[in-house]
Amino acid sequence: MKTRNIWRGTLGIVLYLVLALAPLGFMLVGERPMGREFVRELSVALGFVGISVMALQFVVTARISTITLPYGSDAVYHFHHYMSLVVFGLWLAHPVILVVKFPWARALLNPITAPWRARAGLSAVVAVIALVIISVWRKRLKIEYDRWRIWHGILAVLGLILVMTHAFMVGKYIGTPVKRSLWLGYGVVWVLVVLYVRVIRPLRIARRPYAVAEIRPEVGNVWVLALKPVGHAGMQFLPGQFAWLTAWKSPAAHVEHAFSFSSSAERTEQLEFGIKELGDFTATIGELQSGQHVYLEGPFGAFSVDRYPDAEAYAFIAGGIGITPIMSILRTLADRGDRRPLLLIYGNRDWEDVAFRKQLEELQERLSLKIVHVLERPPEGWEGEVGFVTKEMLDRYLPPEERQVTDVFLCGPPPMMDAVTKALIALSIHPKQIHFERFDLA
Repeated sequence: MKTRNIWRGTLGIVLYLVLALAPLGFMLVGERPMGREFVRELSVALGFVGISVMALQFVVTARISTITLPYGSDAVYHFHHYMSLVVFGLWLAHPVILVVKFPWARALLNPITAPWRARAGLSAVVAVIALVIISVWRKRLKIEYDRWRIWHGILAVLGLILVMTHAFMVGKYIGTPVKRSLWLGYGVVWVLVVLYVRVIRPLRIARRPYAVAEIRPEVGNVWVLALKPVGHAGMQFLPGQFAWLTAWKSPAAHVEHAFSFSSSAERTEQLEFGIKELGDFTATIGELQSGQHVYLEGPFGAFSVDRYPDAEAYAFIAGGIGITPIMSILRTLADRGDRRPLLLIYGNRDWEDVAFRKQLEELQERLSLKIVHVLERPPEGWEGEVGFVTKEMLDRYLPPEERQVTDVFLCGPPPMMDAVTKALIALSIHPKQIHFERFDLA
């Protein structure tokens, strides 16, 4: 399975590079303007690559499992974030080079007197600047997540339409039938992706509803949401994966939120999610009613022991609600009768924050599982670990002779995962043995 994912991942990277750089090849096909300065041609080339990379952004975030599975959803979304900055740089470099090098180009920055082709290009740059600002500083600007998603989509679509309009109105390198066909083909692919994401996929999801079977409180301000499929066979998933949940609205509203499965992958007749009250949407989870219909899209994610079945042992390091996907993994391994040695290091602020603690105690009877609780503010008389998960603590619970045969799974706050990853590498655990997914996607 690992080899297949490596090949698929490599193929995906190669295909992405080909499509991103294809406009450079388009420029050389057929007739092209001659006698133009190199700097001017460079600015055009950067602009064209910027258009293709922007179009690919829609494909990258379309949640097509074939694309996301080899890398993991978090890696795909972080790649999308970084490439958005690349698009910003490319789109900005095109006019800046022209304005700095050629005095005549400065008049094109005047939106009142500039020709429409220049206005379209300038408007596209303004749209992508606004897109970057609301995305990079969303939390500082206190933009609510669902509202941000709406404006993110509007600005992205508007920017791409405007920049394509600019390119076609300028006409250089797009003036021949062959080149028009190539760029129209790009446009058709983009339209099909948008059609799939905005229309076809929501219709498919709407035809496979789930009913709320139970909503029960759990320790640590967590709710356990149990769902049963309505009129269909349900969803097969790998332990540790997640799904996008839509409640109170149609899937066409695109206001879904990502949550990890907490139930066993061997029991798909009822799916369960552990959801902590952390934001506007999660604060309302407890208001769901039994029998109410909700919708799921998934499964997604590469955070699963099933992708690394040859490991002789597993270690899990969780922080707070990061225990949720690990609960799914542990329950699945218990249902399978897996007897490999397992270690769970579970960090929380205090004992009252330790979600699923009773269920974890029960799982110890079915698994070869050692649990280490780490508390920042332990109660009086506490004899367990105190503070944070450190290198010294990991050194005690992961003996040197076990490190080369143990795969480690991390899930928790980003600062914790960063610190623990560095500590594990310092203990000579190979990066290939360390697995995690980050859920701060925006």
